[in-house]
Amino acid sequence: MNPIEIIAALLAIALVIFMLIKKADIKLTLFGTGLVLLYLAVASGAELVEKTPTWIQPFQIIVNAFSDLLSGSGLVILLLGGYAAYMNRIGANAATVDLLTRPLKRITSPWILVPFVFLIGNVLSIVVPSASNLAIILLATLYPVLRAAGLSVLSSAGVIATTATIMPTPLGADNVAISTELATHPEFSSLTVTSYVFGQMAPIAIPTLLVMALAHFFWQKFMDQRDLKRGYVSPENAQNESKDLPTFTNAGVRTLYALLPLLPIILLIISYSTTNILGLRFSLSVQIAVLICWLIAMLIDFAVHRDGLDFINRAGMFFTGMGTSFDIVALLVAATVFVKGISGVGVISSLQSAMENTSVAGWVLPLILVAFTALIVLVSGSGVALFYAMVPLMFGLATAAGINAFAVTVPMGMAGNLLRACSPVAAVVVIVAGATGESPLNIVKRTWFPMVVGLVTMFTLAMVRYM
Repeated sequence: MNPIEIIAALLAIALVIFMLIKKADIKLTLFGTGLVLLYLAVASGAELVEKTPTWIQPFQIIVNAFSDLLSGSGLVILLLGGYAAYMNRIGANAATVDLLTRPLKRITSPWILVPFVFLIGNVLSIVVPSASNLAIILLATLYPVLRAAGLSVLSSAGVIATTATIMPTPLGADNVAISTELATHPEFSSLTVTSYVFGQMAPIAIPTLLVMALAHFFWQKFMDQRDLKRGYVSPENAQNESKDLPTFTNAGVRTLYALLPLLPIILLIISYSTTNILGLRFSLSVQIAVLICWLIAMLIDFAVHRDGLDFINRAGMFFTGMGTSFDIVALLVAATVFVKGISGVGVISSLQSAMENTSVAGWVLPLILVAFTALIVLVSGSGVALFYAMVPLMFGLATAAGINAFAVTVPMGMAGNLLRACSPVAAVVVIVAGATGESPLNIVKRTWFPMVVGLVTMFTLAMVRYM
């Protein structure tokens, strides 16, 4: 690397970090800086794309990235977005939330509710992957139940703000992205998102969630007792938006609809079990599972409503949801362009060489990446853009450090989701704070301890498993 390339790469990385902190649309930043770095690499004599005129090579990289993603992980993300939008449109998501949270209304001890709400909320994050949307639904449906049972405002708010963390699901766009990227390398050619989630993430995520549930119980009780001694009185300003949620008068229909959002993951679990446990050949991709479930959902919805034109309009929400999800695909392409630019000026090769020449690179690399993720998430409230930007780098960095790629992908993928609720500027924290009348800092005081316990547990388990 020459001095100009070093300075340009550092400025590009600094700009991306700055834009992440400022919560700007990071896609344009990644595209712009990536293009500048790519042209700088071309000007230095690098050949980025074979048999392509020099001046259009950077744009050919963008076209190739779109082509590759739309035929792979991008298509999965679009289909998942379409199915989620359709489930929301027909009221199935709300029915699932109602079905899973109804047993909690029979529990009268407030402290017993804390770990149960946390775990059930994480299960619901499979159906409603957006932490903000899930919090809004739980504030409308479950918050009144928690308060009626005697749980304090801040304890209720703290547990609701942390319900979307690290539930292992093959329906997550981040899991799709990383498993697809790893599958492009010979060592992981047979890896699918289902095998990645259930084979690699679940053994770490599930014990971590159980530890976090226990930490939640003790921490909320400790904080409530401390607030009681200090004479703290909550503003108690919760808003009930349950009137805006779809409802079903028939219990059987409501239960049937409640199962629809879970149907894709049920099919994938059956496929994974029959293939890897029973030895039968029943491998089902996420794409096919989603399309099958969409067809089943449409048939059920038509049979229930029998309303012709309205049914077609509801079913069309699938394609609207696909369009909305294209934003994630664009972010992945932008991240790929940025990484290609960084690689083109020699940063990646230099970093890999440095790791190959150090004896402590093994466990230090995952720790550095987790720490970097923690910094960005705490300051900006989100680590999504950072994670997607790092996806194309993870295998190469792990290889250079001489460690299993899962030792990088699993901790970094989980770290951002765990620490999101520790940031006072995170959307989910702001929403919960606004609904309960509390300050974001007060919410964070209730969330940081169980999340940090989860982070330490997750990282320890990952290092024991992969190092």
